[in-house]
Amino acid sequence: MPPRPADPGEPPPSGAPAEPSDTTPLARLAASYGVATSYRPSPDRTVAAADGAVVAALAALDVDAGTPQAVDAALAARERQLAARLLPPTLVHWGGGEPPAALTALPDGTRLRVRTEQGETVATDRAGLPATVQDLPAGVHTLGATTPDGRTADAHLVVAPPRLPAPPGRTYGLLVQLYSLLSRRSWGMGDLGDLAELTSWAGRALGAGFVQVNPLHAAVPGAPTDPSPYRPSSRRYPDPVHLRVEDIPEYPYALAADDAEGDGGFLRTLPERAARLRESVLDKGELIDRDAVWELKRQALERVRAVPLGPGRLAAYWDFLAEEGEALEDHATWCALAEVYGSDWHRWPAGLRDPRSAETARARAELMDRVDFHTRLAWLTDAQLGTAQRSARDAGMPIGLVHDLAVGVHPGGADAWAQQRYVAAGMSIGAPPDTFNSRGQDWGLPPWRPDRLAESGYAPYRRLLRALLRHAGALRIDHVMGLFRLWWVPQGRPPTEGTYVRYDADAMLAILVLEAARAGALVIGEDLGTVEPGVREALDERGVLGTSVLWFERDWEGGGRPLPPERWRTNCLATATTHDLPSTASRLTGDHVDLRHRLGLLTRPLAEERAEAAADASEWLAVLRRLGLLNGASGGLSAVSEEAEIQAVHRFLLRTPARMIGLWLPDAVGDRRPQNLPGTWDQYPNWRLPIADAGGRPVTLEDLAASPRLRALVDVLRRGEGQDAW
Repeated sequence: MPPRPADPGEPPPSGAPAEPSDTTPLARLAASYGVATSYRPSPDRTVAAADGAVVAALAALDVDAGTPQAVDAALAARERQLAARLLPPTLVHWGGGEPPAALTALPDGTRLRVRTEQGETVATDRAGLPATVQDLPAGVHTLGATTPDGRTADAHLVVAPPRLPAPPGRTYGLLVQLYSLLSRRSWGMGDLGDLAELTSWAGRALGAGFVQVNPLHAAVPGAPTDPSPYRPSSRRYPDPVHLRVEDIPEYPYALAADDAEGDGGFLRTLPERAARLRESVLDKGELIDRDAVWELKRQALERVRAVPLGPGRLAAYWDFLAEEGEALEDHATWCALAEVYGSDWHRWPAGLRDPRSAETARARAELMDRVDFHTRLAWLTDAQLGTAQRSARDAGMPIGLVHDLAVGVHPGGADAWAQQRYVAAGMSIGAPPDTFNSRGQDWGLPPWRPDRLAESGYAPYRRLLRALLRHAGALRIDHVMGLFRLWWVPQGRPPTEGTYVRYDADAMLAILVLEAARAGALVIGEDLGTVEPGVREALDERGVLGTSVLWFERDWEGGGRPLPPERWRTNCLATATTHDLPSTASRLTGDHVDLRHRLGLLTRPLAEERAEAAADASEWLAVLRRLGLLNGASGGLSAVSEEAEIQAVHRFLLRTPARMIGLWLPDAVGDRRPQNLPGTWDQYPNWRLPIADAGGRPVTLEDLAASPRLRALVDVLRRGEGQDAW
């Protein structure tokens, strides 16, 4: 995940984009396309965006603003376009609400025709519009309008439920990075078999209501592969590195064929090969080696794929191919081409950079065997994801799996190649300068074009959500503020020279609510850090839960003291920490400061950093004592154990009204190491650490199931300490 602009020492800035302070042609042109010409890094300060950033953002939207003459021409053309437009490309109707204003503003006598997503046609005029709209089913429909003077317009009409339902009662669950959760059956990193085991155990033995995992999106292949789950090749398809090979139905037949060939029995030696990978992490203290795991799995999957599918399995595979259609064909084609030409499509032969070119079609035909291999892997991975979710529900979890949607994709990956029409070329998203990072942030992820999304009725966004929600009880949206606006940074420029670009938040939210409601799933927005006014309120209105992390929950408007539990949000997932932050043990002991000092990341003297961290922890511990949550803690900081303090932190979370309580699984065994340390690359092994105990010894899934420390913490959550919790 990109690092977040969040500073527990100061009130978070509003970050709201300021209204343009002038009426220059460039400012008017930019405003008409949703490009900001200024922003507010704090409530009392407005900063003008660099003209170069504004011009570059407009260029990425195919608007030439490179000279004053070009600006004047583009502005005149835009004003003519908007004046002549009957309807915007996409309209939103929230069920039970008023019809879209753009429809009620049409001239009297305008005829309307709606072709519903379900295939029905409804005709009306403006007078009959309110009743007609109220009767439309949920979906994305096609709308046509004809005025009395013969003007016509077509648009997409999104009809969405007014809000998502609340979670089914109050529940707690586990938060874990799947790769970090090894069992004695996995091959050097956690897999979907481990996930199914975890959900079954957590639901049946621990009474957990959900398990939230990191994004399982397909990674960009390479040597080495980028281990970050937040910079994937594709967000729509999961990565087959997560497959449990032995659970594939064709595996036993491949094993039998392997024995019959008498060529050394590659599959017969798999247990030993897999054990070496697993033991290197669990017993020798080495890092998770995703590339080595994938290479072994790839070789095994090549042999498994050689086994013919039975009639039922073949029919299921064909159904999957038909359902996924062109999107899966594009993804598999990119994977096949990447094996030949490398994993950055910008460096491929010119003809292959276009997924719709004749050259690409010929290459796909020539590589059809490899294309089929990658479509098969997508099908197998999807099936095992489904098994993990069924395991969760069979274990009694009311929610089950909570999947994670990364904020963007790698610029050289499959989605960026296949969806070039929807991607803003030459731009990257990030964050402006703020109190967390005075240089701003560039996450290296290309943004979607808001104009092309609207023209398509948000088709790629809809398909993405539908795929992720297929095997989910809830979906976490990384950097949910991106539904409203994103900080665009021109390629080759520092992130300080970027600007905000707005999206149609009403449409983005309506599609999200529509697809989640269809799937019967919850939505959790990661809304930490810089959040402009009104965003949290808009999300809450539509039933999208927020994210509250203990260490950042302070009364920023009343002196910055820890926020009393009764003043926390109800509609949120409340946690003690996340994968981007220090573990609770590290926070309480100050280990996170020493780690950053060893890596040369501190910007102030070590003594100052330690003192501030100690004061922060002491303040929270004092709150826990005052509330009677830190058992036997009438004395100083040494009066109770670190384990008791972690339990007290979670008792505090239970005192809040939060509908969902998340337990960061490494906290249950006293892990001191963060999974990701923002601001580092090769200085720290981000995304490559197994869950470990307080001494740094890796802990397996089997160890977790037998851990007295974990059981004691879970008992705190299950009992609710007298609260009517679960």
